[in-house]
Amino acid sequence: MTEYYYELIIKPQDHYDTFADLLVNLTDNAIEELEDSIIARSEEDLSDVEFGIKEFAKAINVKCETTLEKKENIDWIKHYQEAVKAVEVGKFFIRPSWVEKNENKIDIIIDPALSFGSGHHETTSSCLEAISDYVKKDNTVLDVGTGSGILAIAAAKLQAKVDICDTDEVCIKDTISNFLLNNINYEHSWLGSANNAEKKYDVVIANIVADVLVFIAKDLKKCLNDDGILIISGILDKHIDKVLKKFNDLEQLQLIHKNEWMTVVFKK
Repeated sequence: MTEYYYELIIKPQDHYDTFADLLVNLTDNAIEELEDSIIARSEEDLSDVEFGIKEFAKAINVKCETTLEKKENIDWIKHYQEAVKAVEVGKFFIRPSWVEKNENKIDIIIDPALSFGSGHHETTSSCLEAISDYVKKDNTVLDVGTGSGILAIAAAKLQAKVDICDTDEVCIKDTISNFLLNNINYEHSWLGSANNAEKKYDVVIANIVADVLVFIAKDLKKCLNDDGILIISGILDKHIDKVLKKFNDLEQLQLIHKNEWMTVVFKK
């Protein structure tokens, strides 16, 4: 990769498509089309291309503004990796694979993906704090709406026996990949929600959104063993009352409030 690249921006007042076609023919590189401008980027100097565009604009009597700049050629992969930070929450150190582990914490590797959950969001970090406090060795755990699998992996790292489910197939695939990345096992997985559970659990975790938590409240409670722990999150503080009302038959053990987000821990 060269140290610099050239960026040519052209803004024709008319015949936009014609100028776009011309730019494609004048450079071997892909172009970017915006609403009122067309951009070409190349590691080769684009001065000749700019000259050709200007001469063409004169020939057809169309005003066309051009800007040519020489820019630093950033290593975008390295730049992106430096921007993704590890996070320490409860007993856990959550990091992308290119960050070194923290020997004093339980290591969880989560590389950014489409699915939700990297430890940085308030709901995820609050759930990780609750998992640190309430999940014990050999507990049976169900992670409902597993997302990236970070919460399920955290429970498994505490030597719990973990099942996962999600209504999004992409999330299930991402979770399975993340379990493999962390060299740890889950018990069962399924596409769907808590209503498809075939047994009861010592701990049920659901980091979703308030409306869904209200909708599946009965299913979540039905999944719990007697004296089981329920950890729910994804709740904006303005919605907390309607959520608590749905779970008022459980004993509230803890309420974690981070910014506008809330996580609640119950006992059956």
